[in-house]
Amino acid sequence: MQNYVLTVSCQSRLGIVAAISGYLAGMGCNIVDSAQFDDLSADKFFMRVSFISEQGKSFEEVSGSFQETADKFGMVYNFHDTRKPVKTLLMVSRFGHCLNDLLYRWKIGGLPIDIVGVVSNHFDYQKVVVNHDIPFHHIAVTKENKAEAEAKMMDIVNQTGTELVVLARYMQVLSDELSQKMSGKIINIHHSFLPSFKGANPYKQAYERGVKLIGATAHYVTADLDEGPIIEQDVARITHAQSAADYVSIGRDVEAQVLARAIHAHIHHRVFLNGNRTVVFPASPGSYASERMG
Repeated sequence: MQNYVLTVSCQSRLGIVAAISGYLAGMGCNIVDSAQFDDLSADKFFMRVSFISEQGKSFEEVSGSFQETADKFGMVYNFHDTRKPVKTLLMVSRFGHCLNDLLYRWKIGGLPIDIVGVVSNHFDYQKVVVNHDIPFHHIAVTKENKAEAEAKMMDIVNQTGTELVVLARYMQVLSDELSQKMSGKIINIHHSFLPSFKGANPYKQAYERGVKLIGATAHYVTADLDEGPIIEQDVARITHAQSAADYVSIGRDVEAQVLARAIHAHIHHRVFLNGNRTVVFPASPGSYASERMG
């Protein structure tokens, strides 16, 4: 019995849940996990349903007749086959903690994605990537060739069928055009000190100001720099006894964890864009292990 996921968003109306559950029951499917949310302020409804086909129907058979139900409620929907990992392109510059963490999680099966390649504007992690049998693409970026560099990146995206781009501490600002073209498909990670500690050496600035919390934020990339819809955040408490180097070490650990959790939520279709915000359904008790294995 294969597990599938249905995601739905639409205007909030009476009878949506009944229509979805009724359709799935009529297709011989059993719901194993369901989450829903009504945003009353925006009058929008969001739902994620995980289900199995107990009659052995194919993905095409299960999803093929849903349009009529969707039309009744003006649904934006997608069916997802959990056997197909999300094709993911990683991008990195010279800080490798997030990249190394993602490669390890991917290698042990903790992050079930299909890494189609790694793009970098430097050669620092070429050997690490190649040793994982993953294609490495060096694309140098300067003020003069930025448009050309992004065109090369998009060629890789199109050739590999990339569905998600992860900026694992890729220290180049993407153009507005690219951000809009791949809206909801690019995840970035940064320290949560913005906007208080912009520019170089944010952890050093935080140390000099005596902050007591170090944090990280994973968000979707938009044309507004570091202001896209937030997917995941976390913090670590620190004390006056810790050094600037400790700040860096602790901060990198938080960044790696937050980015991995954001990707995990995205690839399991638990994140919904809701204007400038997101709706993120948590993994239900008992479902994490099955999600890990895809």
